[in-house]
Amino acid sequence: MGSFDNLLLQLDEAVTGLFKQWNIWTSLIVTLFIGFITYQISTRQDPDIHPFLLARQSQASPVRQPKESSVYRPQAAPHGLPLHTGLNVKDPGANKWARGRDGDLRDIWRQAIAGVQEGDDKGAKGRILTVEGTESVKEHDLDALTRQINLIGQHLLNQGGNRVAIYLPNSVELIVTLFACAFYNLTAIVLPFNQADDAVISMLRRSAADSVVTAPGSFPFDTVIKSYPSLRQLVWVVDEGSKHMDWNEVPQGTGSKVNVSTWQDIINDSPIDAGKSLPPLENQPEPKDVTIFWQQANNQQEEMVKFTSGNIVSAIAAQLTAIPTARRLGPSDLFLPADSLANSHTLVLTLTALFSNSSVAFNSSAPSAPSLSVILSSSAVSPTVIAATPAALLATQKEVSSSLKKSTIGKDLHWLLSRSLVETGAFPSGGFLTNYYNQAFRPSFPGGKKLRLVYTAERIGGGGTERLTGEQLNDLRLITGARVVYALTAAKVAGAVAQTNVYDYRGGEHFGPPVASVEVLLRDLGDVRNNDEKSQGEIVVRGPAVVGKEAGLGVPACIRDDHTIALI
Repeated sequence: MGSFDNLLLQLDEAVTGLFKQWNIWTSLIVTLFIGFITYQISTRQDPDIHPFLLARQSQASPVRQPKESSVYRPQAAPHGLPLHTGLNVKDPGANKWARGRDGDLRDIWRQAIAGVQEGDDKGAKGRILTVEGTESVKEHDLDALTRQINLIGQHLLNQGGNRVAIYLPNSVELIVTLFACAFYNLTAIVLPFNQADDAVISMLRRSAADSVVTAPGSFPFDTVIKSYPSLRQLVWVVDEGSKHMDWNEVPQGTGSKVNVSTWQDIINDSPIDAGKSLPPLENQPEPKDVTIFWQQANNQQEEMVKFTSGNIVSAIAAQLTAIPTARRLGPSDLFLPADSLANSHTLVLTLTALFSNSSVAFNSSAPSAPSLSVILSSSAVSPTVIAATPAALLATQKEVSSSLKKSTIGKDLHWLLSRSLVETGAFPSGGFLTNYYNQAFRPSFPGGKKLRLVYTAERIGGGGTERLTGEQLNDLRLITGARVVYALTAAKVAGAVAQTNVYDYRGGEHFGPPVASVEVLLRDLGDVRNNDEKSQGEIVVRGPAVVGKEAGLGVPACIRDDHTIALI
């Protein structure tokens, strides 16, 4: 008992001594300590993805060939299983458990008008919108668009069309013409918009186009019919303010026999019941190629690439599985392509959104917008997903960074949240500091309130010099409040070669693993050679999304320790 009494006495003296020394500074230190512990516990988040899944993002083949690296595949299509080749389309009456068809471009529109086939969103359909200015939005009826697909396709076919050049900005008419070509066995040629006259003529000549769908004021009609006599028909897409003019005449003295008509006349002059039903699936040939011109760096001539329908649907299939289920596009999403649809990556993403029954908004001025503040300046639509150029994102990052530097609190808070994003692997979604940053320092984009996902892509040989670093990508995540997917694209690969994991916030300059429609290996290139310790060399891509099934991209790269692709 004596020892126990002594222990209690010592404890009493220790507590008494502690409180004798207590002062205002002690209270402040204890308060700060308790506050820090409370904040850490209350704001703690589990990582968005298990770190082990980021440690090995692709699978290497067990052996490699001389002068080559191992072959790398994504975890979604490992070695021993086929790469993703199609959309797994189930026809009505087909066995629920049987493998579906790969499908083609026609199945994308059929899915868009049919709506979700099963699940909680069964029957839900996306909307097709056109953004007009900053305050007006026009919604297009899906049945009316089906009628336009049929009538435009029939008109082009009946007038002897075979190879149809589409020279339009991002618009509903561009997508309708693309589907019209698919349904009526015509070759679609998507030309990059707003090009010099000689470039347009060169692309028409190289693609052997006999028909053109375009808009007045942007297409050099007089120059083309004099320099390109092979043109046989022209369809003008006339805006509302110019419908009263006569667009069907060919200028006198040209000697041209071009058949000129307008989109509106083709639709309005047809019987009201015509074109309401799509052609049947049975006994229909596979859609012809889709030709796209890849714009080169340093004003070099565009590279003409012919994608088969199989190339495109395999790229769409890869995008459908590249995003985790909880983040995939669905009926609740609104997708805005803010990059040109003449870019295969943007086109594939748009078709993916349509197949996912998401709404799609077209804004003809978006691809030329210098930054997100312009792209998202319209309060009429609030996209949840956008595809933008690295240049537009980098301009936005620089704008916000320069404004944050003027505020010490804003700069330090941005650094703290960015550091937390890298270290915890969790996207900031709550807490006092996050809410304060969002209200005080995050830019207010009128159309960006619902934004959750941003796609962007580096174009190999495409003239883009704005490569985004991991730090800049994290800045953009905090600035927009959306996750960012950074892809690597190339001329002869539909969609993407590789893209970052949507939950990868670790930083570092890389493009993630290959997507599920391709496999990648690195072949010795000059002094950049493979060895047993390091995989590096020219990127070689193989798979169903690649033109000719295999293509060397001509640029050196390496495989990082986490099995992601980084350019050298």
